[in-house]
Amino acid sequence: MVWSEEEYVACLRGERRRYAWVMRRYGGLTAGEAEAAALDMYPYEPDGAPSRGLVFHDEAWHWAMLTIHKGLYWVAHPELADPPEEYTALD
Repeated sequence: MVWSEEEYVACLRGERRRYAWVMRRYGGLTAGEAEAAALDMYPYEPDGAPSRGLVFHDEAWHWAMLTIHKGLYWVAHPELADPPEEYTALD
C-alpha cells in the first residue's frame, strides 16, 4: 500500500494508542511501560522503507495478545479472540 505521510503517521499513532491500551489493561504494564512497548512494537519507518506499515496487516489487539499470551491465544483464551467494545471505541 502506498501511504501519504499523514495517513501513515495517523495510523501509526492509532495503533500505538490501541496497543498501549491493551498492554495496560490486559498486560499489567504501567502507562509508561505500555507507551514504551508500543513505541518498540510500532517504530516509525521512513518513507520508502520496503516494509513500511507491514505491521498494520493485523490490528494492535492481535499483536498485543500475542505478546501477552503467545501463539494461539485465541484457542487458550477464546474470550480474547475479538477485542471488546471498549477497545473498538478507541478509534
